[in-house]
Amino acid sequence: MPIQIIPINKLSSKALKGVIEEFISRGGTDYGSIEASLETKFKQVKYKLENGSAVLVFDDETETTNIFLADDPILKKLDTISG
Repeated sequence: MPIQIIPINKLSSKALKGVIEEFISRGGTDYGSIEASLETKFKQVKYKLENGSAVLVFDDETETTNIFLADDPILKKLDTISG
């Protein structure tokens, strides 16, 4: 299966921290009209992953990790392709 949703409890705390930090360091990530500190962004992303409103996705082909909102239409598209 080329695309996988990875449960965050399968990662060590250090690995999860690294994934979140890499994600928030990317340009173009939207946190609203007011720029938030890195610590605030980190807490927001981690909270969304913990409560299930965001998911961690790994692409086997490109060996990349991304974070999507759980209701993102692209995830439904991926389910169709990989399922």
